[in-house]
Amino acid sequence: MINNINLDDPQVYKQYDLEGMLICFHEMPQLCQQAWQMAMKFNLPQDYSKVNKVVILGMGGSAIGGDLVNNLAVSEAKLPILIHRDYNLPAFIDAKTLVIASSYSGMTEETISSFEQAVATEAKKLVITTGGKLKTMAEERNVPVFSFAYKAQPRAALAFSFIPILCFLQKLGFISDKSAQVTETVQVLQELSQRINESVLLPRNSAKQLANRLFGHLPVLYGGGIVSEVAHRWKTQLNENSKAWAFYEVFPELNHNAVVGYQFPKELASKIVVILLRSAHLPKRIQLRYQITCQLLEQAKVDYQIIDGDGISPLSQMMSLVLYGDYVSYYLAVLYKIDPTLVKAIDFLKEQLAQNKGSK
Repeated sequence: MINNINLDDPQVYKQYDLEGMLICFHEMPQLCQQAWQMAMKFNLPQDYSKVNKVVILGMGGSAIGGDLVNNLAVSEAKLPILIHRDYNLPAFIDAKTLVIASSYSGMTEETISSFEQAVATEAKKLVITTGGKLKTMAEERNVPVFSFAYKAQPRAALAFSFIPILCFLQKLGFISDKSAQVTETVQVLQELSQRINESVLLPRNSAKQLANRLFGHLPVLYGGGIVSEVAHRWKTQLNENSKAWAFYEVFPELNHNAVVGYQFPKELASKIVVILLRSAHLPKRIQLRYQITCQLLEQAKVDYQIIDGDGISPLSQMMSLVLYGDYVSYYLAVLYKIDPTLVKAIDFLKEQLAQNKGSK
């Protein structure tokens, strides 16, 4: 496979990014700030704080925000936060549960199915969406709806599926005040984008360099602690934007199985690039595992790269790694000469499902 694309040529972005995905990455800092301000002004019923668990319903780009929230909150939240990706609602949902249904389009069939079942329970309910059937259902039942208008693919609207939930957990008293972290994160994302956007030439642009390194290779993402779901985000962005195979693993679990699988098939070793996403907020034992795992990768002759989060706070380190991965997946799509926005396989799947609505 020959890489004959020059990522420093502005014309290649006009040629392959036909729907302007790049603009969404430029706007990420402002979107995070906007989403936080909107969520701070949003009124939640007072009794929503009287729950002992939070369940977030969602799929794909709308669910990953819940995953990131859980990573960030797990060390301090006094109640479990669960992300549910399925048609059927868990049986434990009750009056002490806050159910948050998140769907960018409001038409995600799994989320709608679960929310329909939640309506029949005594659970507290909240919807995050731009519209669609989900919004209509919620409004008909007087369920609070956090509605936003941002035209993009769901995965590019991450700020609205992540930041509001973080804010709501704060307002309900489940986690500490994150205002200062949000302010820092906006600044960190602005600075990062200035370092790795398309106008920064390859010799000084580490995101372009990594995309070139991943071209024709299989990316495997590693992450631990607060960045474990960032690895998940990278994987899905590489799938959807780059149209590329990608997989992710999580520390410390990967040290109990994945590291043993580096041996075979031997011819695969030269085709894999392992990207280890790291944060200064990881426990020392996990950071040590990163070091030892790199030694094992070297022994197996597998290429790897460590990428550290920017900023001071856990939120800024998490989101800087998210944005970095977004840019890398975008550049890799251009290298593969494909539009990063289109997801024809998903569109095909949805069309086939629509033709078989009666099947179970």
